[in-house]
Amino acid sequence: MVPLNIDKRFALLRGASGFYSYAIYEHLAEWSDFDLIQTRIAFKLRKDRFCYMAISSDKQRLMPSPEDREPKNSQQLAYPEAVILTHPQNPEFQGEVDDKYQYSCDNKDNRVHGWISFDPMIGFWIIFPSDEFRNGGIMKQNLTSHVGPTNLAMFHSGHYAGEPLFPKFRNEHWKKVFGPVLIYLNSTTLGTQSDLWEDAEEQMFYELEAWPSDWPASEDYLKVDQRGDVKGRLLVKDQYAFPMTQSAQYAYLGLALPGEKGSWQIESKGYQFWTRADENGYFRLSNVCAGEYGLYGWVPGMFGEYKWESSVIVQPGSIVDLQELIFELPRDGKTIWEIGIPDRSAAEFFVPDPDPMFVNRLYLNHPERYRQYGLWLRYSQIYQDTDLVYDVQSNYWETDWFFAHVARIKEDGSVASTTWQVKFQLDTVIPAGMYKFRLGFASANLATIQVRFNSPDQYVPHFDTGRFGTDNAIARHGIHGLYYSFEIDVSPQWLKEGQNILFLTLKKPANIFVGVMYDYLRLEEPASEED
Repeated sequence: MVPLNIDKRFALLRGASGFYSYAIYEHLAEWSDFDLIQTRIAFKLRKDRFCYMAISSDKQRLMPSPEDREPKNSQQLAYPEAVILTHPQNPEFQGEVDDKYQYSCDNKDNRVHGWISFDPMIGFWIIFPSDEFRNGGIMKQNLTSHVGPTNLAMFHSGHYAGEPLFPKFRNEHWKKVFGPVLIYLNSTTLGTQSDLWEDAEEQMFYELEAWPSDWPASEDYLKVDQRGDVKGRLLVKDQYAFPMTQSAQYAYLGLALPGEKGSWQIESKGYQFWTRADENGYFRLSNVCAGEYGLYGWVPGMFGEYKWESSVIVQPGSIVDLQELIFELPRDGKTIWEIGIPDRSAAEFFVPDPDPMFVNRLYLNHPERYRQYGLWLRYSQIYQDTDLVYDVQSNYWETDWFFAHVARIKEDGSVASTTWQVKFQLDTVIPAGMYKFRLGFASANLATIQVRFNSPDQYVPHFDTGRFGTDNAIARHGIHGLYYSFEIDVSPQWLKEGQNILFLTLKKPANIFVGVMYDYLRLEEPASEED
């Protein structure tokens, strides 16, 4: 038996078209040790009624039936969740791939999703009014809805992260409230599925405005008067990119349990509160539960993790004004070259068309083209004879930088290491000081990346990441998982005047799902004496 008290609660409110649910989880210090891997609310709807799924305004479709996925009607692909539909009841799905991971999304975008019945015209929806109780922060990816018909309210999971997101309870008392979420039902007699979706969205916006709810009876759920606000302004400083301190436009700022830079993305025991700054860097985190937090953040388009050096103490009814905060971006010297956009995602890179045998028609001509199955196979098909070679002077990362550094698949089905090359010119080599190579990863799965400058056959690399990452985002059609970054000192002795080549080697991958997605790469000159 799991050493956990779970107080599950359901609430019907007058006038509400649906019901709310939340739960209080508690583990006592004297109880046995355990790790929490996953917890959620799951609904299985009537398969003869609910056949149309909607998880966003641009991700809606008729769905296969559970029988379509049975072995007699489908062919399993590389893992059990992914199948090709060979004998579906609806011929429209013939030859299509079905995989629940194709419908995942970030917590920040996972506000409402559900199913629609056409006869009668009814919608069944799960609405998340807040992310504060979900683990891993707003960038954490979670499952939504999939064939079943299945509708999930994911509170806590390790999807797209792995073991780092499993909180370990060892001789400690822990209590946390998950929810409330709203299970919302709507109907129409003359309208369409679009009307039901738009109504569900309107209800979602209403729930967002009404958070935190005033009706939960549990004293563990903190009401408005037991919460406070945190506000301030974030400025960024980068002496080489811009001469003066400037506003951290649209920065992400969040409060989570105190920890190191970036620790919020693997934090699961406490609550998290996130917002985006405005164009002038001003931010306000509202309705924060009383407690002690670390302030974390990042600025889209700028490399680096922000963490305020002090803790933030939130008292009931307080407004904590942090005033102006300075985020000094990591920087040694002038940029020699860069690849990508530092936004914790690989979406800006080249994502190929899927193999025609492995298509989900929803994602044809869709912004999230990376959701297609089998894109890891396309690398070996596109780069048949040699690995990727990228010249910073003549290539473009949107078309010439494959979105995932994966293994090469050989004719016998085995996999081999791959080495990517980045070519760049140096007019002169500065002999004094160290160059700096900054390397950001949007995802990593059991991967080791070795870095060499101009010495591809050198046995000991200039830098080795060691094996890192367990997010499995490549197999699960994510464009990011957990974020990692490395800052590498580059000796001027490794460089030369004229053409230089950086070699990035994926070392001895164990299978086709071992690999990384780069977020951003930058080579800098040594710091100048004036600095």
